[in-house]
This record gives sequence, C-alpha cells and structure tokens, in this order.
Amino acid sequence: MPDPQKSARRSWSSAAALRRHFWQPPRAHGDGIEGRDVSFLELFYDLVYVVVVSQAAHHLAGDVTWAGAGRFAIVFGLIWFAWINGAVYHDLHGRSDARTRFYVFVQMGVLVILAVFTGEATSGDGPAFATVYSAYLFLLGWLWYSVRRQDDPAFRSATTPYLIGILGSATAVGASALLPDGPRLAVWAILIVFWLAGMSVLQLRDRAPGAPRANASESMIERFDLFTIIVLGEVVVGVVNGIADADRTPVAVVTGVLGLGIGFAYWWTYFDFVGGRRVAADRGALSRWLVGHFLVTLTIAATGGVMVSMIEKASGGHASPPQAMVLSLSVAVGALALVLVATSLADWRELARIYRPASAALGVAAGVALLIGWLAPPPWLHIVLLTLVLGVVWLYSILTWFSITHREG
Repeated sequence: MPDPQKSARRSWSSAAALRRHFWQPPRAHGDGIEGRDVSFLELFYDLVYVVVVSQAAHHLAGDVTWAGAGRFAIVFGLIWFAWINGAVYHDLHGRSDARTRFYVFVQMGVLVILAVFTGEATSGDGPAFATVYSAYLFLLGWLWYSVRRQDDPAFRSATTPYLIGILGSATAVGASALLPDGPRLAVWAILIVFWLAGMSVLQLRDRAPGAPRANASESMIERFDLFTIIVLGEVVVGVVNGIADADRTPVAVVTGVLGLGIGFAYWWTYFDFVGGRRVAADRGALSRWLVGHFLVTLTIAATGGVMVSMIEKASGGHASPPQAMVLSLSVAVGALALVLVATSLADWRELARIYRPASAALGVAAGVALLIGWLAPPPWLHIVLLTLVLGVVWLYSILTWFSITHREG
C-alpha cells in the first residue's frame, strides 16, 4: 500500500525542482555569459520604447521652439535612463526562465501606460507620467535589490550607491507629481544631470578588491546599436507625418524624401564609425560611451521630431528660426557625440590615424551645420546641405581608411 507521506514528499520535491528550474534567482554579478546573443525577449522589450520615444517626438513636432526642445530633452532623458536601467539589468542578471520573463512583461506593461502620458508629460499629464515613471523605477529597484541580497560582498561598495540612487530617484520623481509644471520639470532635469554625473563618478572611483571594472559586453553593445536604430526610425516617422500633415503636396513629398537622407547619413556614419565596436577598458571609457550614446540618440530623435515642421513649412519657403536652428543643432551635437563615443573605443588608439582625422572632420561638420541653421535656407535646401555635410564626413573617413590600409598593404 503506498505510503502517503512518501508520496507527499515526492510531490513536494518535484514541485520544488520545477520551481527552481522555472523561477531561478537572478544571475549574480560576475556570472556573465560570454558571447551571449540578444534574446527575442529583449527585442520585444525594446519594441515598447519605439512607442514611448515616438510620443515624445510627436510632442516636439508640435512645439519646435527653444523651450519645446528643452522640454523634449528632459522627457527623452527620463525615457533613456529607464531603458538603460532595464537593459543593463537584463544583460547582467537576466535568465531565460519564467521569473525573468514575468518581470520583463511587467516592465513592458508599465511602459505602455507610461507611453499614454508621454506626449503631454510636460503639461497636463505630468503628474500621471511622474507617478507611472516612479512605479517603474521602484520595480527596477526591487529587481536590483534581489541581486544585491545574493551578491558577493565585494560588489556592494558599487551596487549599494547605485541601488540608493534608483530608489531615491523613484521617490523624487513620484514626489514631483505634486508640483506645478515648471518645478516638476526642474526636478526631472536635476535628476538627469545627477544620473549623467553618477555614471562618471561610479566608474572613476576605486574598485573593491576582486571586483572587475565595469564594461560593456558584446550583447550590451548590440542593444545600444539596436536602440540607435529605434530612434533612427523616428526620422522616418517624422518624414511620413510631415508629408501627411502638409496635405501631400509635391514640395512636401520632395522635401520629405530628401529628409530621409539625414536619417540614412546618420546610420551610415554611426555604424561605420562607432557601431558594434568594443569599449576600451580604460578608466572613464565606459562613461564616455554611455554619455555619448545618450546624446547621439537624443539628437537623432529630435531630428525626427523637427522634421515634421520642416516639411510642413516647405511650401511656405522658409522655416522659423527656432525650427531651422534646432534641426542644425541636433545634427551638430550628434556629430560631436559620435566623437565622444569614438574616444571610448578600444580601436581609438590602434586606429588613431583613421579616427583622429575623422573626428576632426566631424567637428568641422558640426560648425558647418550650425552655420546652415543660422542662414536658415529653404527647408529642402537646408536638409540637402545637412545630408551632404554628413555624407562628406563619411566619404572623407572612408578615403582616409582606404589610403592608410592601401599604403600598409
């Protein structure tokens, strides 16, 4: 006759084994997976940010002023830091088990709600945006805390300030829901500056004994490249929306198609210059890489937002001074940000004879882009000139590379 106690113990053991397999604790620091490919779950997660960024860019498209550009930069900064914290957590500690999938889907659900309030985050929907964003950060804080509970004490000197920063930021953003629009935006802007400074401070400080220096894995580099593609998509969206809003006039269609050239030139320059390359192990390299990518993606998304109004103004002959200058400033800052990213790469020293001339060319391109914005030619010509500026930099860099490698070969 079967023993009920033994059957119960076997059932309990089987359930515990099943739970251990499907609901595992997060990977500890240092438990990295070399050569890991970006998972379909991560791609699905990133897809939600297409909608969030698009909502922010859509708001900029309707308010291309200096104040509007500043508000867009603040909201985009919050979006970018939400993405990077979620992406880095999964890269360092995620698994393919049910626990990881569950928490990623919860994050995605929160982000969908966040997207609803993103378009008017700087005005009427600000309190709701702050509340949802705060909830998202508290969720991330819980996930990072679950790692800390099982981590080697050697890592706590770095992870504790980071966890405090996440939870403190969540509290500050949540509290900002009670403030008027202006002070609320000021709180958000201060947090973005705090996070950017924190990236540098945490990497430049001395490491704890036995703790390796933080660096970007191959999968993390791929995630940043993919996010760059996401914001490049905003240029395409801006072109489509601009043509549609301008009633599909021939001038608007031509200007829009030309506007795609800026997106193409961005893609070509980014992926031939800095995309897919290892980050140097030097002090400060990872910080420059992160800050540089923040500026690159910010300016590309801004370009997509401004593109709408540039196309709408095409039939009238000239865009307003803020519209022309914001577009040129986006291209100029984007070019300089590419130089910042390049200085963080492991190839920077090895290929200095190529990178340094190319970086100088990007610096000149930034100045020329600002000059074009100041002159404010007709929108179609403005866009063509900016595309040519980026194209000439790419061509110069490629010819420099070909010349050097041909001589050495």
